[in-house]
Amino acid sequence: MNNTAINNRWLLPQGIEEALPVDAARLEALRRNLLDIYASWGYQLVMPPMIEFLDSLLTGTGHDLDLQTFKLIDQLTGRSMGVRADMTPQVARIDSHQLKNDAPNRLCYMGTVLRTLPDGFGSSRSPFQAGVELYGHGGIESDVEVLCLMVETLRASGIKEISIDIGHVGLYRGLTKQAGFNKEQEAALFEMMQRKAIPEIQEYLDAQLIDKKVAEMLSALPELHGGDSCLQKAEKCLLNADASVQGALGYLQQAVNKFKQRVSDVDIHFDLSELRGYHYHTGLLFAAYTSGEGQEISRGGRYDDIGEVFGRARPATGFSADLKTLLNLSQQNKSLTANAILAPSDDDPELWKVIQELRTQGEKVIQSLPGQNGSAADLGCNRELKQVSGKWIVG
Repeated sequence: MNNTAINNRWLLPQGIEEALPVDAARLEALRRNLLDIYASWGYQLVMPPMIEFLDSLLTGTGHDLDLQTFKLIDQLTGRSMGVRADMTPQVARIDSHQLKNDAPNRLCYMGTVLRTLPDGFGSSRSPFQAGVELYGHGGIESDVEVLCLMVETLRASGIKEISIDIGHVGLYRGLTKQAGFNKEQEAALFEMMQRKAIPEIQEYLDAQLIDKKVAEMLSALPELHGGDSCLQKAEKCLLNADASVQGALGYLQQAVNKFKQRVSDVDIHFDLSELRGYHYHTGLLFAAYTSGEGQEISRGGRYDDIGEVFGRARPATGFSADLKTLLNLSQQNKSLTANAILAPSDDDPELWKVIQELRTQGEKVIQSLPGQNGSAADLGCNRELKQVSGKWIVG
């Protein structure tokens, strides 16, 4: 082995990170805080395995994750397995196959996921994913609840300036159905919509043998974005759309109205050609942004019937975020205040009793080691245990 290889043994693979003490403490503090918040809303924690059979991981939402999933062969069964790249399919499996109740299930999860490729320039391949999923209710109220909880998650993470892009996949899906598109036509137009390539979209639609009014509505979608006036404009542009499209537009308006009744200090931006997760989302979809960051910091939406392959088709809505990304963008203090007590290296039984009592009271006590280097401040201590008149006193 050459010297270069030996000297580089400390390097981690690109996009794989570790958390050093200060960052790990911040991450753990946020994790605990969010779990308490989710519990106060009635969301129960589940802990899916890091690895499971591939056909389960790549179910429903998972089909879009095929290229993002590390794959291997189970030596016990010979079956293909995958390391989770997203916990959403796993939680859907838990709801539909393990819990098996008809009442709404509110579930939350937190843990590291692993991806073959970074999700954008400079992003991680090992995000610390946190999210909530609400199963068993198909109405506007559950979508709004999840949307509000996403905002509360971002605020608890120290994100102050929040804007939300919101749309509904039923608009595009309904219009392509009204146009009579087959899967190939729908996929080709979808790719152009993703890029918002308006000239290409217009050229493509002109070449299709479809009703002119439907073509005009499809070509208008990429330009239907903005504030509240966007929906007013959409009502006029989509006047000739069928009932499913009109229903999706009405659902979007009602959901935003209900959300604004609860949350008034978040900017809402409509984008009616936004199709992130189109292949598995079935209704409302949304993404959160903050100033200074071009990429979304949280995403979610409705994805009904994901559990059908596990034996139970249930309405579902939820969101997820990477806690490491949120902490990097946080406007909260990124340093931890030294707040520990330094105890001397002494075998006095009374000293040990005092140390135990202090720890029981929630204090952090670090006992010196014989001959150690470094000061109390180096160890994060701002107080010391000293013997005064035969008693051990914190000073």
